Amino acid sequence: MAKPATMEELVDDLAAKRAEMEQGGGEARIAKQHDQGKLTARERIDLLLDEDTFQEVGLFRKNRTTTFGMDKANMPADGVVTGSGTVLGRPVHIASQDFTVAGGSAGETHSIKVVAMMEAALQNGTPFVFINDSGGARVQEGIDSLSGYGQVFYANVKLSGTVPQVSVICGPCAGGAAYSPALTDFIIQTRKASMFITGPGVIKQVTGEEVTQEELGGADAHMSKSGVIHFVAEDDDEALLLTKKLLSFLPQNNAEEAPIVDPDMVVEPDPTLRDIVPLEGTKGYDIRDIVRKVVDHADFLEVQAGYATNIVVGFARINGRSVGIVANQPSQVAGVLDINASDKGSRFVRFCDSFNIPILTFVDVPGFMPGVAQEHGGIIRHGAKLLFAYSAATVPLVTVVVRKAYGGAYLAMACRDLGADAVFAWPTAEIAVMGAEGAAAVVFAKEIKAAEDPEAKRAEVIEEYRSTFSTPFMAASRGLVDDIIDPAETRAKVAFAFETLATKRKQRPAKKHGVFPS
Repeated sequence: MAKPATMEELVDDLAAKRAEMEQGGGEARIAKQHDQGKLTARERIDLLLDEDTFQEVGLFRKNRTTTFGMDKANMPADGVVTGSGTVLGRPVHIASQDFTVAGGSAGETHSIKVVAMMEAALQNGTPFVFINDSGGARVQEGIDSLSGYGQVFYANVKLSGTVPQVSVICGPCAGGAAYSPALTDFIIQTRKASMFITGPGVIKQVTGEEVTQEELGGADAHMSKSGVIHFVAEDDDEALLLTKKLLSFLPQNNAEEAPIVDPDMVVEPDPTLRDIVPLEGTKGYDIRDIVRKVVDHADFLEVQAGYATNIVVGFARINGRSVGIVANQPSQVAGVLDINASDKGSRFVRFCDSFNIPILTFVDVPGFMPGVAQEHGGIIRHGAKLLFAYSAATVPLVTVVVRKAYGGAYLAMACRDLGADAVFAWPTAEIAVMGAEGAAAVVFAKEIKAAEDPEAKRAEVIEEYRSTFSTPFMAASRGLVDDIIDPAETRAKVAFAFETLATKRKQRPAKKHGVFPS
């Protein structure tokens, strides 16, 4: 009869088994991962989490499949490292796919481990971070693999609007696997990664089109064309730094507010704000120059910077409090609202409202984009998303009208009638149904046609319309603008407004949920 092992021997055996499992696919596959400029699953976790805070769950989990040689396969942790830790001192739950183990393929146990972390995040009210690097569904497990995907998707939707979800794409993310990131709040993709539903080979076979993997699903394609992702990172290191910064602006869950970080209480006038907006309405400028002068430390984390560039969205702080920024961008197609800009803006507003983040809106918009392509593409229903998002929001809404605010697009940019709590206008603001030139041509068409000098008459009535309607004073007289301010005082006005609104409570009619325009 064998002598029972000592506790020291048992502990040593445990350490050896743990070390073996933590090696993932082994030294050769780890070296190959590094040769491709990628980190391993555990290295990524170590970079993201605070030092020595990772608590792994499920290290010794195994799949139960025995067909196609799976009973003899050595797959440590079933190809995904899961657990919890802290980021900047705040808890998060995390899953990181291990490409060195069966290409990070997702089988039943793999997905069950991921879902367990998602459920833990939901139960404990912590953000969930999923680092993707996988060859896709584990075909040896058949329908069990698909079932696992379905469970992940279901959990994504349960978490939505309750705890922040961040997907980090550090390698391949193909087929059904791509839908989980699409269901999360933010996607950060590295230039080493690719994401698509059907690969180049399938596309060529079905349609005859030839496209490279990078052209199809690379970071640049998804940022500038599809709008699927929110941030592009050069490599794993930058992606995880971006994740840290993003999480710093967010609350842990929908029942909390974002932490107050390094408050900059300086609210003295900034005269340089007076020089940014050209008096000529046809000249463009970069709205981000205004944003950086109004927010703390000029620190602005822009979201989807390369997509629908006629609108700017992102996170900043004012007096240490997180705020969401939504702003028209006059340097891009005059800042008009089109289909993509409406989608981008409305989704961002909905996220901020879900997680108690106040919204600051800068307005310089000449209208919705005209054209057959926009009309047939559904600008009506897409534009309605922005109207819906602002109207449904219950967080503090502060709006600054910088220059043009015309027609329905003015309404869609957080006007008073859609629920803005504080509305300020610069002296350059033009708030009207349309520009003076177009309005005068409609209102004074007969007078212009009958005049001895039609051009002189046109100039006269344009100025008459502009001085009557295209000024912030008319809107202020109707209570649609709270104050017309010196641009230099914008930071102070906005900061005090948000401080006043910090305890805002807004009740909505009892209902399950509204029906968002499709």
